[in-house]
Amino acid sequence: MTVSIKRLTTAEFQLLAPRLVDIHLEAMGYPFELHARRLESWRRDTLQPGFISAIATGPNDVVGVAYGFLSDHNHWWDRQLRKGMETQGVSEELQREISSGYFEVTEIHVRPGLHGRGIGRSLLTELLWNVPAPRAVLSTPEVAGENNPAFGLYRSLGFTDLLRDYYYPGDDRPFAVLMCDLPLATPRA
Repeated sequence: MTVSIKRLTTAEFQLLAPRLVDIHLEAMGYPFELHARRLESWRRDTLQPGFISAIATGPNDVVGVAYGFLSDHNHWWDRQLRKGMETQGVSEELQREISSGYFEVTEIHVRPGLHGRGIGRSLLTELLWNVPAPRAVLSTPEVAGENNPAFGLYRSLGFTDLLRDYYYPGDDRPFAVLMCDLPLATPRA
C-alpha cells in the first residue's frame, strides 16, 4: 500500500477531525461514545500555540494522524507532567529544562492492522521536522516489556524515559512519558 504524508493547515485539520478522531478511538480501543467529547477537545487544541498536524493517507482514506503543539503551563497535560516529575523525583535540573519549553506530541495513531509499515515513523518525523522547541515529549500506555510497535518506534527515534507508570486522572492505565532532543537524529522522509 502506498502511503502519503502531509502536514495539514489548521482549517484542514478541523475539517477532517471527525475522521481523525475515529482513528484515535479505534487505535486506543476507546468506546465510540467518547467521539463528541474528543472531537471538541481536538478542535480546541488547534488554538494552542505552535499547533502542527500531519496525516497519512492511503489509496482510499486517512490511515494515520499525528498532532501536537508547544508547551503551555496553563494546559492540563503540562500541569500533569510537572506534577509527575515532582512526585517521581525527577532531578530539579531536568524539571527546569523540561519546564523551559517542549513540543507536546499530543496524539499519534495509525489504524490497527497497518502497524510495522513505517507509517508512524513517517508521521512522527514529519510532525517534529523544524519544530521550534529543544525537545519533544509524549505519553504512551505502558506495555509489558515495551513489547509493541509504539515503544519500538519511540526508542528507535531516540525517545528516553521521563516518567514511568504515571496515572492520569480519569484513566486507570499506567502511562510512560518519553522525551527526546530535537532535531531528531533520524532524517525527515
